[in-house]
Amino acid sequence: MTRFTRWAALTAAAALLTAGCSGAGPSDDGAKKDDGNGGKAALDWGRCKATSDAPAPGDEWQCATLQVPLDWSKPDGETIGLALIRTKATGGDRLGSLLFNFGGPGGSGVSTLPAYAALTDDLRERYDLVSWDPRGVAASGGVRCRDDKAIQAAESSVDGTPDTPAEERAFLADAADFGEGCQKAAEKLMAHVSTTDTARDMDRIRLALGDDRMHYFGISYGTELGGVYAHLFPEKVGRMTLDAVVDPTADTIGHAKNQTRGFQTALDNYLKSTGKDPEQGSREIADLLDRIDAEPLPTSSSGRELTQSLALTGIVLPLYSKSSWPALTSALEAAQDGDGTALLALADGYNERDASGHYGTTTHSQRVISCLDDKQRPTLEETKKLLPEFEKISPVFGSFLGWDTAGWCHDWPVPGQFDTPEVSAPDAAPILVVGNTGDPATPYEGARRMADELGEDVGVVLTWKGEGHGAYGSGSDCVDSTVNAYLLDGTVPEDGKVCS
Repeated sequence: MTRFTRWAALTAAAALLTAGCSGAGPSDDGAKKDDGNGGKAALDWGRCKATSDAPAPGDEWQCATLQVPLDWSKPDGETIGLALIRTKATGGDRLGSLLFNFGGPGGSGVSTLPAYAALTDDLRERYDLVSWDPRGVAASGGVRCRDDKAIQAAESSVDGTPDTPAEERAFLADAADFGEGCQKAAEKLMAHVSTTDTARDMDRIRLALGDDRMHYFGISYGTELGGVYAHLFPEKVGRMTLDAVVDPTADTIGHAKNQTRGFQTALDNYLKSTGKDPEQGSREIADLLDRIDAEPLPTSSSGRELTQSLALTGIVLPLYSKSSWPALTSALEAAQDGDGTALLALADGYNERDASGHYGTTTHSQRVISCLDDKQRPTLEETKKLLPEFEKISPVFGSFLGWDTAGWCHDWPVPGQFDTPEVSAPDAAPILVVGNTGDPATPYEGARRMADELGEDVGVVLTWKGEGHGAYGSGSDCVDSTVNAYLLDGTVPEDGKVCS
């Protein structure tokens, strides 16, 4: 089961191809020292070390560990370690630190930042670029809810769009089993990985970095995290950019509907680019998925088959970036001819499965965090009543994303905390909110809603009429120069500025 909200792993994969960089791990000697100054900590930065998934980055990168309270209601109680990474400003006119969150939730900033930094040379001149693995993620107590063998077994046996009572029971049983695995792995951390917890961690990071204000770049889920930070610490907001914006007014069902519309819009735009009628092309793809549901396609990958859920995941991945559309064309053509190999490879890319069969844990952390955040728990009956509406929005994605509302947090071991996040920050400095009209995962409407929720004269919307998930670094000189002028010079654009 996969919820299509994350950004970090996808961006990292693309940036790695561009920059030839690799991820990083925290240094063993990066322990925090408490100086007794209201929680302010000094960080012992050291050379980053290799992880099991990637070698260490270059000498310009440093890593450290910061201790923060496990439970923020008990600030003097038990602590947990957060893994941080930074590279120092290359120029002489340093502005401070610029903290990045690349989305998810569940994306590793420690692994992603060295690759992403190739897109940020201008920012790197005047900022120390900093990121971290949020609590419950990767090197910061990362949660693995299942082993590789169990993940692959579920991929092949659990139908993400169940058609019979037996498939429904298996779908919900798998969801409950996943939650139990998360509880065993996370233990007491399970109840302390919310977005609010992480926003409070961010302010402790700001203190440890020695910055008076939080300069921040949040992408995808990182925009929700930025909005929650602004609500909690409005007087500490410095220059904050939110790109690929999550709609803060949407609950679980609303978010699923938004994504259904967003991915269908992206698919329509892709189909138009191939010369196909979007309605006819979508119907052909929906028919293909129905055939795969009835009989999975063979692949050349060690006897693995392409199931309907894996096929849909393989279709989703290329929609995150227009440059990947040709790969989608090739994969769909092969699948129509009875070969699921290419779509399976795309699905494996999304699911962080390597050639040896090892899976990454982004989706594990994503689920642990989002199910602690989200109070809404649609029942099987409620979801089945909603399915016709989802399928009307999209014949390709509707059924999968509709069923996901029932399965994602089914029988979850801890209760959710809110229906929608609180992001109002009327006393904060202007925050730049960047929306992309072709964004599949965080549809454009979320940018305007985020700006409205932040408050009048706080949220400032910049629109890009483009494709893919995220706008900055995606090929628009207008977007990049506007964001850079804001972050480097403090130049706030006119609210509603549009980049074609």
